[in-house]
Amino acid sequence: MKDKYLTEIAPALKEKFQYKSTMQVPKLTKIVLNKGIGAAVADKKLVDQGVEELSLITGQRAVATKAKNSISNFKLREEMPIGAKVTLRGDRMYEFLDRLATVALPRVRDFKGISDKGFDGRGNYTLGVTEQIIFPEISIEKVNRISGMDITFVTTAETDEESLSLLKAFGMPFINKNNPE
Repeated sequence: MKDKYLTEIAPALKEKFQYKSTMQVPKLTKIVLNKGIGAAVADKKLVDQGVEELSLITGQRAVATKAKNSISNFKLREEMPIGAKVTLRGDRMYEFLDRLATVALPRVRDFKGISDKGFDGRGNYTLGVTEQIIFPEISIEKVNRISGMDITFVTTAETDEESLSLLKAFGMPFINKNNPE
């Protein structure tokens, strides 16, 4: 995937957007997987299971995230573990992107593509996955609760259009609005 970026994607983007320097070409800097576990307030083991699942999916140790504020209505105290996250960079990032686009996303039931509405205006894209069992690393027998996660692609792109072109070139299956099936 990294070689594909250097040999095919970067030159194509440089030509498309008329960059003067190859350093202006947008690149993927990191992928962040974040999993909020709301029921962890009652059951502390759920956070450990979330960390374990993210570690299995990415091949890198995930960390538990803690609450920043106390919210009495949710019985939530400051510094309580309420989620898990992992940040991927380098070769692991490209390997995860390849598995996500070619293996995991096509396993989603009634999959027609991912929405292009998840851009933040600064070239970053966030995708929500509703079930963790789309990843082949997760065994369905061991899962006691289906949960989703957010996957954020952080790029050096200046605009959403540049970022969309970059992610499409990497093979992300966006919904084609011109050709609805």
